[in-house]
Amino acid sequence: MAAAAVEMLQQLQNQITCPICWKYFCEPVTIGCGHSFCQACLPSSAATAFSCPECRQVSQVRESPLCINGRLLELTELGKQLSSQLLQSAEGQRRCATHQQVLEFFCEDDQTLLCVRCCQTPEHRAHRHCPVEEAAPNVRKKLQHLQSCLEKHFEETKKLLASPRPLMNWHKMITEEYYKMYNLHLFKECPFARIEEEERSEKDRLSQQMRTLQDLMLDLQEAEGQANVDLLRDVKQLLERSESVLSQRAKALIPELRVCPVPGMIEMLNRFRVHIRLDPASTSPCLIVAEDLRSVRAGEGWPVDTHPGDDGHLHMVLAEQAFSSGRQYWEVDVTGLPQWMLGIHTPCLKRQSGGSKTHCPSVFFLRCVRKEEDYFLQSYPGSLDHRLKSPIPRVGLYLEYRTGTLAFYNVLQSSLIYQLPDISFVAPVRPMFSPGPPLPGTKPAPMTLCALDSHLCSCCYHLSEHSNKEEFSAHH
Repeated sequence: MAAAAVEMLQQLQNQITCPICWKYFCEPVTIGCGHSFCQACLPSSAATAFSCPECRQVSQVRESPLCINGRLLELTELGKQLSSQLLQSAEGQRRCATHQQVLEFFCEDDQTLLCVRCCQTPEHRAHRHCPVEEAAPNVRKKLQHLQSCLEKHFEETKKLLASPRPLMNWHKMITEEYYKMYNLHLFKECPFARIEEEERSEKDRLSQQMRTLQDLMLDLQEAEGQANVDLLRDVKQLLERSESVLSQRAKALIPELRVCPVPGMIEMLNRFRVHIRLDPASTSPCLIVAEDLRSVRAGEGWPVDTHPGDDGHLHMVLAEQAFSSGRQYWEVDVTGLPQWMLGIHTPCLKRQSGGSKTHCPSVFFLRCVRKEEDYFLQSYPGSLDHRLKSPIPRVGLYLEYRTGTLAFYNVLQSSLIYQLPDISFVAPVRPMFSPGPPLPGTKPAPMTLCALDSHLCSCCYHLSEHSNKEEFSAHH
């Protein structure tokens, strides 16, 4: 078969392969954005709307099953027949389609089979080549390693799906926010239905992830039993598919942070607003505190953080004020900071528990971490590890000493970010701040304590994106 024909067949195979399961389409359906998938690969819940697994565009309302794409189904069957004819051809399996010579070598850079003449072409001349007999055992070891990784991920996903309750009790946290309002009629607006739908969608994603992992593991097992040439011919597609499945798994297991606005919440919290100043004597060497004691930024020589629960390794500054009773609320502007940490600090005390001494945590915090193009929120202590849809410009912190409450809020959206599990305070606590670590090659931005009369709304935030700091501060 001519090289052009082989290339055309490969292009056809790409068009008739489901981007979720990486197999030929089975009962293909096409959604509103134009992408096609196997009907069984799409989420099974009757969601009022859903996003495309490939482009993430919200497609359409799903009130009834999607219709099978008949033309795509016919094209898939035709592609299967053509592929089968090629595979049944000894020439197609064992000889180079371009030079009609035996495929004796394997290109480790491109993961493709080559003949002697292919190795001398400009495309492959500088690449690493090895005989088929040497490459096949190495590839089998790589596939076996992938198989063990997939089995581990499969068991982890299975445990998550079988968990009787989610890792975070969003119902409990949101209910407590509405109780704070002392207006029970607001429960009519509480978004429990949306939270439940999101949890169902989460289970659908995990179920689909399990099916995809299982299918891939079976295909890897089959590949290990193939002849050397057949194995090396298919290995590039298997490795690409494995990489895609593992990257999708990471996104499926790290959920996005829920945004549940609570009307009037920030206004109510402002009743407990306190004026806070930074304590220069408590500043880490790599931080610079402004003269007005209202802002701090990263300086030079920021070391790498290691143990998040050990304040000896944290680079932070504390507030002058310490709290041992009552309720306090303060807001911090983190606009322009891709990474930051906010929370409270208390002296590390030893507590008697069951006849043995235990160390209480000395820090309780929420931090934002940037990884490539994504932002993640993590808590210590606690189980929060969620992705952000977009950076948070201002964070509010609410402290209630008697009940051991420490909650974090997205001020712009008037929504709860996270409330740390019940804390038992045994000593005065001080607010703590850390504007980093800064990203390499960027100019550190300041972390600013907001004034008592400072309030953030949508128009203020949009102004901050298009003006300098002085104009923004004057506006709000």
